[in-house]
Amino acid sequence: MIDRLYTVSTDADVPAGRKQLGRLIFWAATLLLVGSFILELLYKLGMISVGFENWRPVLYAVILWSLALGLTQVMIKGEAGKKLLFVLPAFLFTVFMVIFPTIFGLYIAFTDWNLSSFDGQHFNGTDNLVAMWHDPYFWNALLNMVYYVLAIIVEYAIAFGLALLLNAEIRARKFFRVAFLLPFMLSPVAVSWMVGKSLAEYRFGPLASFARFLGWDQPAFFTSPIIARISMMVMDAWTYIPFMLIMLLAGLQAMPKEVQEAARVDGATGWQAFWKITFPLMLPVSITAIILRVIFKLKLADIVINVTSGGPGGATDTVTSFIFREYRERSNVGYGTMLAFVYLVLIILFVTGLLKIASRWNTSGQD
Repeated sequence: MIDRLYTVSTDADVPAGRKQLGRLIFWAATLLLVGSFILELLYKLGMISVGFENWRPVLYAVILWSLALGLTQVMIKGEAGKKLLFVLPAFLFTVFMVIFPTIFGLYIAFTDWNLSSFDGQHFNGTDNLVAMWHDPYFWNALLNMVYYVLAIIVEYAIAFGLALLLNAEIRARKFFRVAFLLPFMLSPVAVSWMVGKSLAEYRFGPLASFARFLGWDQPAFFTSPIIARISMMVMDAWTYIPFMLIMLLAGLQAMPKEVQEAARVDGATGWQAFWKITFPLMLPVSITAIILRVIFKLKLADIVINVTSGGPGGATDTVTSFIFREYRERSNVGYGTMLAFVYLVLIILFVTGLLKIASRWNTSGQD
């Protein structure tokens, strides 16, 4: 006797008529979705005069297609289709929250869409790309990003030194570990207001008063281009150095103590033990910390927006803060979206190249 409790029906157990009906329902829902989307897209581009007033009917078609997808999977595949229902929410979330917004954003990038204009949205081809190529403010922001990324070298050196210090047998080590991690617990927006708008305020801020005490007559941290850029780097570094610190400290604590003790017995100095043993063993952790820090740095915007808004004269601007102003201050949705896509491509290329270089370096270091 067959125990049906532990028997799972296969695709062959599903009646052919039910399979045919399931395929028919699925393709009908798919054609309805694609047809409504193409119809609305052509109407919005001005190519046809018949269309929907808004995208709401397309949304209804998407919901109907999602329900039809789940129903037809059960109709076509039986018990296996019921298993697929558990994966379906994640699949739909990826499609509608990642893939579709990306495609829709790419469509917006090739349109002239300014929210302050009465003309509305219309397709303009590659005009946004041409405008970006001749936009000196965008290239200035991109050059600033090079300076900000290069500052990670200094941040890494400071984080490594602090990690070595906290890994040593010093008094109040636990207290200093918590104290050094406090900036990372704060929001960058809070840091920008606490440091940029309060401590560094040029009239009554404690840092400005201390600078006057040292002889600086007009201690303005955000009026000179070079000083303002350095101030942004310092505030951002103060926030994220603890992130690199905690990773490097974890790597140091995971290192085998026997290797360092053997080096000490062999008469190696502190510098020799660090350069020949500690640093090579910490190379994989260091590369990981630097790459993650680069990713965080490429998204730098909140501190710049809150403190300087990219000034003076774009000296502190980042690509992200520049794109933010295109959206918020100029209401230029089409051009801002094109800048965002171009910057996304540049980030992907840069991080991919960085990962390849890091992989080769790590492999050569292990050899």
